[in-house]
Amino acid sequence: MSAPFSFEVFATEGEARAGVFKTPHGVVETPAFMPVGTQSVVKTLTQTQLAAINPQMTLANAYHLYLRPGHQLIQKAGGLHGWMNWPHPILTDSGGFQVFSLANHRKITEEGVMFRDPASGSSHFIGPEESMAIQNALGADVIMAFDECPPHPVTHQEAKTSLERTQRWLQRCFQAHSRSDQALFPIVQGAGFEDLRSMAAAHVQQFSAYGYAIGGVSVGEPPEAITRIVAHTAKLLPADKPRYLMGVGTPRDLLMGITHGIDLFDCVMPTRVARHGAFFTNQGRINIKRQEFESDFSPLQEGCVCEACRLYSRAYIRHLIRVDESTGKTLLSIHNITYLVQFAQKARRALLEGTFETFQSQNKAV
Repeated sequence: MSAPFSFEVFATEGEARAGVFKTPHGVVETPAFMPVGTQSVVKTLTQTQLAAINPQMTLANAYHLYLRPGHQLIQKAGGLHGWMNWPHPILTDSGGFQVFSLANHRKITEEGVMFRDPASGSSHFIGPEESMAIQNALGADVIMAFDECPPHPVTHQEAKTSLERTQRWLQRCFQAHSRSDQALFPIVQGAGFEDLRSMAAAHVQQFSAYGYAIGGVSVGEPPEAITRIVAHTAKLLPADKPRYLMGVGTPRDLLMGITHGIDLFDCVMPTRVARHGAFFTNQGRINIKRQEFESDFSPLQEGCVCEACRLYSRAYIRHLIRVDESTGKTLLSIHNITYLVQFAQKARRALLEGTFETFQSQNKAV
């Protein structure tokens, strides 16, 4: 029987590469952007609308689904694929970043994290073993190791202490992980310190993993610091395994990551900014609320094939946003996700055709 996961690179240009990541629920042509469905749904979109965009892989969050509705209920529904009615590859984040964001509601110990749910006030504990049990029940194709994500700024000693705990937790994650049809990705932490990133990259490769992630680079650092850490870390990870940059997803971020050899991206950015009226274009991010769009009957982006651009004008969508119609948020979300999914696909096509340098120069303004 062949392995349920594999990765093959078909073209490279510099550090950038185009490949195929095989999973039990289908293949993912990389580089690829994964829309985030934190609560097992991409905000404001139905699965039919999401399927029309054709993202090859989506993401859900184990922490949130553990709290509501509960991983046992989702397991009874056939796991996330049955629960969400989504037959394609799914990745779950372990909740490490959410724990990081609960700075005033949690206590980190060697065993794990005790935290209080801000919504209900109830107390909970998640450690590496609990995280694996939750994600094994959810049944995503790719699951993430439970890690500690240090804040920014952080001292070198604080980052080192955090990283060493993450490394001990990783051992426990692999010991507790129980499903061969799920790929457990270790996460490279180390904050903004290149020596710690090097240490972490070497450590995660002690484990037989189908892929590796770079975490902790979207916690408040300036863009140049993110680029520096990604450029340093990506090339330290195996060339024959997919590399996943966590929580990073503007067009400019994708271009940077792809240039340095990243294969997978995710971010809540496209739907979050859409709910505030912003949309992606080849000239950068623009807000639809601007007065100049009141009688602009052109699409959000010329040449875009998404439902919003094919059927509606900037003027119409501006009206929906200004009167707070939820459909306006849906249309902007459809466009933004489509833009990122297609951006990654265009980069892939350029790599396969040997024109990635041209693609880079044409997209400097995104």
